[in-house]
Amino acid sequence: MENGTIISKQRFPSPHPRIHLYSVTYISQGLKVKGLLAEPVDGEVHDAFLYLRGGIKNVGKVRPARIVQYAVEGFIVFAPFYRGNQGGEGDEDFGGEDRFDAISGFNLLEQHPRVNKDHIHILGFSRGGIMALWTGIYCRNAASIVTWGGVSDMFLTYVERVDMRRMMKRVIGGTPKKCPDQYEYRTPLFAIEDLNVPVLIIHGEKDDNVAIEHAYRLEKRLKMHDKEVESWYFPQFTHYFPPAVNRKVVEDLTSWMKSKTE
Repeated sequence: MENGTIISKQRFPSPHPRIHLYSVTYISQGLKVKGLLAEPVDGEVHDAFLYLRGGIKNVGKVRPARIVQYAVEGFIVFAPFYRGNQGGEGDEDFGGEDRFDAISGFNLLEQHPRVNKDHIHILGFSRGGIMALWTGIYCRNAASIVTWGGVSDMFLTYVERVDMRRMMKRVIGGTPKKCPDQYEYRTPLFAIEDLNVPVLIIHGEKDDNVAIEHAYRLEKRLKMHDKEVESWYFPQFTHYFPPAVNRKVVEDLTSWMKSKTE
């Protein structure tokens, strides 16, 4: 079966009357991986939105309310859980082979009968930032990428997140000194010349989870290669924006996405 093929789709409780939610099992590199799919109930063709979560395992799990928040803006939204999570096969490996679960999620949206194939957008939050950039590098027909509080450099993540070093050594195979090739493999900055998708960077300058330096490095690298990039920096916010601001930024970023396909 090809990547992105849905092999099961079951209704999931939705917090919104105009959005149907489904728990989905799909194929990624031969593995059965799980994810959450949101579809407006109108039966119309829509632009699509690939939501790439942050964290690992139970940290940063996909939240139905967040997926619905984007679907309400007029998108069919798919959010992979990544391999090894919530009953899916395989083992999550933090931007390594599990990037193909994001890429296969993009393929799933391409195969969806109600998706406008030329209008598939990608958003990565936190660790999802590297997933979004890799997906855009592999999927040349992506319409746009938003990285929000996004990781862009795995070497920097190891340096700044002392609390995650044990996990990173276990999952990646060692420290950046011991296996630099594995950290480079996970860092999209080294392949940014292959990205030809408009990018929007959103970041809080007081972010302690993913330092603003990730955003600066990404912006610098994109500009160095004459790529289309816009940055929205928020001096007063951390990794998490207050609810009212969050809602406004969601509206603004979805408007930005739609402007890229007009």
